[in-house]
Amino acid sequence: MSALTTENGATPAVEEPPDTGARHKLTAVTGLAALSLDAMASVAYGPEAIVLVLAAAGGYGLGFTLPVTLAIAGLLAVLVASYRQVIAAFPDGGGSYAVAKAHLGRRTSLVAAGSLVLDYVLNVAVAVTAGVAALTSAFPELYGDRLWICLAVLVLITAVNLRGIVDSARAFIAPTAVFIGAILVMIAVGLFRDGPVSTAASAGHASVLADNATTVGALLLLKAFASGCSALTGVEAIANAVPSFRAPAARRAMRAEVALGALLGVMLIGLSVLISRFGLRPVEGVTVLAQLADASLGHNWAFYVVQFATMVLLALSANTSFGGLPVLLKLLARDNYLPHVFGLKADRQVHRHGVVWLAVVSAGLLVFSGGDTNTLVPLFAIGVFVGFTIAQTGMVLLWNRERGPKWAAKALLNGLGAVLTGVSAVVVTATKFHDGAWLIVIALPVLVLAFEAVHRAYGRIGERLGVGRIPEPPHRERSLVLVPVSSLTRLTSEALTAAVSLGDEVRALTVCHPDPEDQAATEALERDWALWNPGVPLVRLPSERRSLGRPITAYVRDLGTTEPGTQVTVLIPEAEPERLWQRALQNQRGAVVAHAVRRDTDAVVCRLRFRC
Repeated sequence: MSALTTENGATPAVEEPPDTGARHKLTAVTGLAALSLDAMASVAYGPEAIVLVLAAAGGYGLGFTLPVTLAIAGLLAVLVASYRQVIAAFPDGGGSYAVAKAHLGRRTSLVAAGSLVLDYVLNVAVAVTAGVAALTSAFPELYGDRLWICLAVLVLITAVNLRGIVDSARAFIAPTAVFIGAILVMIAVGLFRDGPVSTAASAGHASVLADNATTVGALLLLKAFASGCSALTGVEAIANAVPSFRAPAARRAMRAEVALGALLGVMLIGLSVLISRFGLRPVEGVTVLAQLADASLGHNWAFYVVQFATMVLLALSANTSFGGLPVLLKLLARDNYLPHVFGLKADRQVHRHGVVWLAVVSAGLLVFSGGDTNTLVPLFAIGVFVGFTIAQTGMVLLWNRERGPKWAAKALLNGLGAVLTGVSAVVVTATKFHDGAWLIVIALPVLVLAFEAVHRAYGRIGERLGVGRIPEPPHRERSLVLVPVSSLTRLTSEALTAAVSLGDEVRALTVCHPDPEDQAATEALERDWALWNPGVPLVRLPSERRSLGRPITAYVRDLGTTEPGTQVTVLIPEAEPERLWQRALQNQRGAVVAHAVRRDTDAVVCRLRFRC
């Protein structure tokens, strides 16, 4: 007989290996797709932000596009190298929050966490509105419905992420590859052009270029640098979500970080070279990227491929927040700075509460802005630079304390990053302050105070519960079960049966109001009770007011005085209808009593549901 069959010929069940969750975690490639879309998509608006600022100085100002971009690319290189160190030192994720918590103190860590939360939420709103703006640019008739389109895109991204970060990565890996390939091909083709192939995209559109100037001030260059730094948002996302990678998680995350930095740097510099090569002039209603695609590839199907890929990736770049923020919220919940529900993990390694919360808040921002990108962009990128600076400062202190191999070089790298990002944070905030950045300056302290309030509340609860201390051994107390009743039914019998099984003594309570109708009903109940004789006394609770909860809670409080040392349980019988809609037919008396007893007494509340 075959070894694969039992004695009776049946094939035994194959024992499946335990699910360790590895298949629901990211590789370096899927991690790049899931967590880098924000940074990748920034090439669509980073160079444009630089050009629009420099356009104030005319054609002479546009000549500084490449130097400003090179400065941003240098900062990008420093950040990527620094965050590789953060990933290695803090493999549990959390990024700047984890670094600050370990080396800069509790309050600084909350500032880092708050700045990341704000940046992640804003990223979703900006990404979705930017993607829809690209769509409405191609199809102007959809402009009036842009808010509803934004909300529909947000629902789609949320639904995909509720299935797991790996599923979202697989869903978005194709659009990411198409976008990167299209941009790189466009750059490569453009480098071999002597001039623009086509200017059809910008034809007929008004130029936003100011009169030519002969000098460019340092303030304008700083403003251009600050605006272009929006291209660096999302660089920290991989370091925040290291636990989402497969083992060895830190090594895979570092590979993804380096790949992100290399691709982003090449695309930013390549696009800036094309801007200078083609002498691009910004115009109203047409993006810089669209003009570059037109000039490099011509106004043909390749142009529309670039535009469509850009539109899709801009909208989907919100996925970076859905990959990074729930992990950060989990860490905050673990440290008692957020409700513990954010620490719960569902199937497929999904922090569903974090995903849903992010979607709800982002939807509120979309409604507030009316789906307009320009309303949200001034608020963007400030929080992430605060996090950058805190993370680099904390890493300097880490290397100084450990003094391991090459600690001085590592500290120098992180110190340089701290100085550059700190200056960038100040510049970005100052240049965008009057455009709406003041909201972030207010929102960040408010968020930190909210974290503190939650922490204090958990501290008080933990003190009352004796968390961390060995409790007294359990002991038996006299148990009294109270059952509110209003009539004799099978539900009453089931409730008393359960009560007798639970307690040493059981009493039935009925509330009587002074109305003649209520008096007659109570007297009829008492007569029927005496005839039924269940072995449980019926206590009448008179009430001058038409209240149900107050008389019962007053009786429970009196028991605490007259019968100390008695464990009182209020068992509330409720009928559970067969159909969901039939719940609207119930009088909700049980819910009223349960709420009153739970609010005003220390009695245990037990709601017994009888299925009809």
